[in-house]
Amino acid sequence: MFIRLATPADIPQLVTLLGRVVPQMQASGNFQWDSTYPNATVFGDDISKQQLWVADINGQLAGVSAITTDQEPEYAQVGWDISEPAIVTHRLAVDPAFRGQGVGKALLQQAETVAQAKSIPRLRIDTNTQNQATQALFPAMGYVFAGEIGLGFRPGLRFYCYEKRLM
Repeated sequence: MFIRLATPADIPQLVTLLGRVVPQMQASGNFQWDSTYPNATVFGDDISKQQLWVADINGQLAGVSAITTDQEPEYAQVGWDISEPAIVTHRLAVDPAFRGQGVGKALLQQAETVAQAKSIPRLRIDTNTQNQATQALFPAMGYVFAGEIGLGFRPGLRFYCYEKRLM
């Protein structure tokens, strides 16, 4: 497995990956994503900012995550000071064909690598309250549950927030 920055040439494979991930998410009751979000435009924006990472296994995109410093204003609801810099993982997805192979862990480890390179001591992430896989993964990777929020751009859904301190 090779973790690398995504390129515009990856967008068609990323859209295909979403086409496999979203139906499984929704079948399990997780409506965090749908046919409109995320999309090729969102991924293209992430790529232009050099913040979209992919897990490449033998030329196949096994997973994706945006590793940013973008914090949602609602994060303050769990007591986080959002004026403090943090590395935030968004749009984390693993292709169902590659689940159980450490792809999600590798992408979260990349977030730590980015945080260390930028001397940012905290990592933050949120996930839909119905996403059982990430609720197991995040604590296993050292993230601590911080609370529950709603996000304005995803009305009607609730999200759990997690944080990991590096230093």
